[in-house]
Amino acid sequence: MRLTLNIWRQKSPTDQGAMVRYSLDNVSEHMSFLEMLDVLNEQLITKGEEPVAFDHDCREGICGMCGFVINGVAHGPRRGTTVCQLHMRSFHDNEELFLEPWRAAAFPVVKDLVVNRSAFDRIIGAGGYVSVPTGSATDGNSILIPKAESDMAMSAAACIGCGACVAACPNASASLFTGAKISHLGLLPQGQPERHARALNMVAQAAVEGFGNCTNIGECEAVCPKGIQLENIARMNRDYLVGAITYREPQAEAGAG
Repeated sequence: MRLTLNIWRQKSPTDQGAMVRYSLDNVSEHMSFLEMLDVLNEQLITKGEEPVAFDHDCREGICGMCGFVINGVAHGPRRGTTVCQLHMRSFHDNEELFLEPWRAAAFPVVKDLVVNRSAFDRIIGAGGYVSVPTGSATDGNSILIPKAESDMAMSAAACIGCGACVAACPNASASLFTGAKISHLGLLPQGQPERHARALNMVAQAAVEGFGNCTNIGECEAVCPKGIQLENIARMNRDYLVGAITYREPQAEAGAG
């Protein structure tokens, strides 16, 4: 298989960047997309050129490290698939591909296809935890959880934080990511003490990071490699509203007194 690759090259966050065209021959259909880029980089290094920088770690679709836009679609053409799990049999001989990093103000480009996603870490730090004392773990069966609720929590917890939802959203919203992280804790008994404060704090942090607002377009759900559903955004909005009423009413009453 022969491919023409148009790849965004940017030396540093302050560099302007541009698309650079490469030709690659003898691409096996059994290669993953990242293995194909490995082959390209080997050729570039042999020529004394700078290899293409891209994020990767487990290459098993688990860690959420990999991710960039392929022909305008985050993670490429196959639904429910990360870039590392995307194989070259999804493409055709002599096809031309365009590779770009996630495009969002909250995800500044570090180099080439690599972006800084530490904004997600700060959203998690704002409320992604539960009040469980360490060193005193109880038996897993001591707190019974209805299966329907545990299934919803597990589905939300499947989010790997890759950032595809942000890249696909016209508003660069992090609502699907934030909603999933709020949901998977808020649906469980252990997450109830901070449930509504968690929503307030994590949504506020997302705004501080510069992510846009959700307008329910649904592009985030369409490109999510783990199938995180829009219902998590609705659950986040509900918890946020309850939190806003709960934590602001006492202040209003105090002011009135």
